[in-house]
Amino acid sequence: MMKNSRFVYFAAALALAACSERAAPPQPVVKPDTSSALSNIRAAGKQFDSSVEVHPLRDPAVDGLVDQAHKLEAQQQFAPALDKVGEALKIAPNAPDLLQYQAELYVETNNWNGATASAQKSYDLGPKVGALCAKNLQTLIEAGNAQTNQALMTDAKQKMASCKVPAPNRF
Repeated sequence: MMKNSRFVYFAAALALAACSERAAPPQPVVKPDTSSALSNIRAAGKQFDSSVEVHPLRDPAVDGLVDQAHKLEAQQQFAPALDKVGEALKIAPNAPDLLQYQAELYVETNNWNGATASAQKSYDLGPKVGALCAKNLQTLIEAGNAQTNQALMTDAKQKMASCKVPAPNRF
């Protein structure tokens, strides 16, 4: 009798296991393509022709640090490049162009929260026209895409057109 009850329990367990739904296999985490995101950001600045551009006057020490950061970035040494930009931001803490460059380096390191924060601060402090404005907003679009934050993407896309200021008609 003992053998029969074990068999019944075993058969019941098998039947239940066969009837139960299997969990769907976990979806692979798709890492956003940071190189295409960065290309989109930098292209937004280059192709955004605006008749108004604002360029800051800069401390030569900041220029030296930014040059070092660019060289490190070219060697794909993103953490040291971020350190150099951090040093430059200690000298010029509210420089929108430095904050945007920091955001771009954060994109390279897949730090989307950092990219969002730096690009948003750059946009808040910077000119609302021209290439820097376009790069700020494109960074927010890319970060929103990477973080599946539709509200961030939509808001940045709506603001993008305001970055372009047409030349006045002189005729």
